[in-house]
Amino acid sequence: MKKNNYAGSIVLGLNDAIVELTGVLAGLTLALQNSSIIVISALITGIAASLSMAASSYLHAEEEKNHKEPFQSAIHTGSTYLITVIFLIAPYFIFSNVYYALATTLIIAILIIAVYNYSISTQKQSFSKRFFKMTLISLSVALVTFIIGYLIRIYFGIEI
Repeated sequence: MKKNNYAGSIVLGLNDAIVELTGVLAGLTLALQNSSIIVISALITGIAASLSMAASSYLHAEEEKNHKEPFQSAIHTGSTYLITVIFLIAPYFIFSNVYYALATTLIIAILIIAVYNYSISTQKQSFSKRFFKMTLISLSVALVTFIIGYLIRIYFGIEI
């Protein structure tokens, strides 16, 4: 099998992890403002989501019968998701200021998107178009959940 046969599985894990985890981290950062709680919550979310994505990828490949091994599809999706989660959560281990950690996480997310899109850019779709589309989606979700985290914090009266 060619190396690119699982590019769809990789982009599924990568993009979903970036969109979901940047959103979770943005929301938790504003709602909780406590690195330890943010890391614990994000790790649990990230691990559960990577297992869920792997299972979904397996079932999808099995259902579609698209010349992919379902188990390999699941491994590519789940492991890409989990590795991305680790990169995105890492700043919360480094910075005590949760806003610096979040800013660094967003920069890491953009760098991951750039590296991935550069490595798979094709004649069909340019690097810049793919990069900006993935970045816009990821940062939009992060912004929306950041606002939701703020509103939840206010609604539940969480004092910082």
